[in-house]
Amino acid sequence: MERKEIPSWIMALDKESLEFIRKFILNSGSLKNMSTLYDVSYPTVRAKLDRLIKKIELHSKEEDVEFINMIKGFVIDERISLEVAKVIIEKYKGEKDIK
Repeated sequence: MERKEIPSWIMALDKESLEFIRKFILNSGSLKNMSTLYDVSYPTVRAKLDRLIKKIELHSKEEDVEFINMIKGFVIDERISLEVAKVIIEKYKGEKDIK
């Protein structure tokens, strides 16, 4: 498979996220097994999976602009606040005339 055939949502994931997906599949999607494997609580694994789902959803929408996806990803990763992200995205949309 050529790189251009690899979906953008996969290319947007970091190595840690891809490894989580691999382990999740190998454990038949069992969050209980994943919590044991990672030695964390079930809610911790569930939260990690929820963040991963949001990342995939963001990058699955081809109509979204790459920059906006990056900013949304920062919010999901808790690197910036939602309020800051909204300001950045609105400013970006205003400058680029994006709807």
